Amino acid sequence: MIIEIEEKEFEEKIKETCIIDFFATWCPPCKILLPVIEKVSEEYKDRLNFYKINIDESPNIAEKYGVLYIPTLILFKNGEKLNEASGVMGEEKLIEFIKKVI
Repeated sequence: MIIEIEEKEFEEKIKETCIIDFFATWCPPCKILLPVIEKVSEEYKDRLNFYKINIDESPNIAEKYGVLYIPTLILFKNGEKLNEASGVMGEEKLIEFIKKVI
């Protein structure tokens, strides 16, 4: 399950081991990626949390982390950015993205 968060929650959430999906409601590739993230999140729910943040509603966070393209996924642990990927990816590539870090 992927939970949408707001800018005020962001700093607290990235203290966990988590993936943040930077998205926008008007973004077709974001809509394509969402079911992939949801499926993988079920597989990894015991090891990391999955969140999404709308860049239109939280532009300061997107700017702070240099998000130029959406969708962008950033994997955090203890507040530290460990991995980043942009664009649509399949289930296997998303799992590979996660396994590089955890």
